[in-house]
Amino acid sequence: MLKSIALGAAGILLAGTALADTPTLTVSTYGIAQDDFRKILFDPFEAECGCKVVVDIGNNAERLAKIAANPDGYDLVAFSDFGALDAANRGLLQPIDTSKLSNYDKLYDSAKDPVGNKMAVGYTIYATSIVYRTDKFGTVNSWADLLSDKAKGQVAVPNITTTQGPLILHMLAEAAGDKDVSYANEIQKLADAKGDIVTFYERSSQLTTLFAQEEIWLAPTGRYAWGNLLKTGLPLAWATPKEGQTGGMNVLSMVKGSKHPDLALKLIDKWLSTETQTALGNALVDSPANKEARLEADKGALMTYGADQINSISFIKPADLLAHQEQWIKDWNAKISQ
Repeated sequence: MLKSIALGAAGILLAGTALADTPTLTVSTYGIAQDDFRKILFDPFEAECGCKVVVDIGNNAERLAKIAANPDGYDLVAFSDFGALDAANRGLLQPIDTSKLSNYDKLYDSAKDPVGNKMAVGYTIYATSIVYRTDKFGTVNSWADLLSDKAKGQVAVPNITTTQGPLILHMLAEAAGDKDVSYANEIQKLADAKGDIVTFYERSSQLTTLFAQEEIWLAPTGRYAWGNLLKTGLPLAWATPKEGQTGGMNVLSMVKGSKHPDLALKLIDKWLSTETQTALGNALVDSPANKEARLEADKGALMTYGADQINSISFIKPADLLAHQEQWIKDWNAKISQ
């Protein structure tokens, strides 16, 4: 009896030791599609690495503050490109040794070093363009069409505080050949036209209702909203303006205080793999940054997928966004939101 108790206690002790020896990788990321990420990425990685992946979710600002307060508590972070640059500028990130990433060369060039100094790699890229009613508007040829006479009283534009807001200023500037990233001219143009703009929307989900109720004929939005807009059954088209599309990128970075940098590198590599990127794309979670990912035709049609889509994107430089965003919001509030 005593022997059995002793053996049982030893077994418990060994189990406890094994659990204590299991490395835990803490990942800071967005809250979207976590069930899909767990199934496609985190669970398989845990099985491969013999480790535990703990996920901490939130938006860019929330998570940046948490990492700044506790840098030793995180290993890997998923940010927007400008969020990663902000974190890097604060000394919170460490360079990624891309020579240890077997999938690095499979990335589109724009995703390989999007914030500089190897502080991040892109894992998903999304396009933004103009969705429009072909039966009402005809054809959108330029970003300048947003403020054309034909668009008066029929257009919605994203608010400056949304992800899409700065992108619209960027493309209006592209259409005008304006190289001034203060976007003062573009904000003034929107201010002059605000009486002809149906709404400055806060969420892409609003567009589905606005189109369905025939309150608008055109609006710029991210590709991730395209599938829901098509469900309206309306004759909608995704514009290919002569200036190209704009868009954004989410990236992966290693936290400087990581206790498991080698594991963090392995998770980045798996995240960028053709298998993972294909699975996430077909689940309509993230458009692939891996150029070898192959999506099902119906899924690819809803995503930012393929070289033609990716290479047509004109990105705002992350440094420009960080340097000017506060002033853009101030000018917008003074001229448009008043």
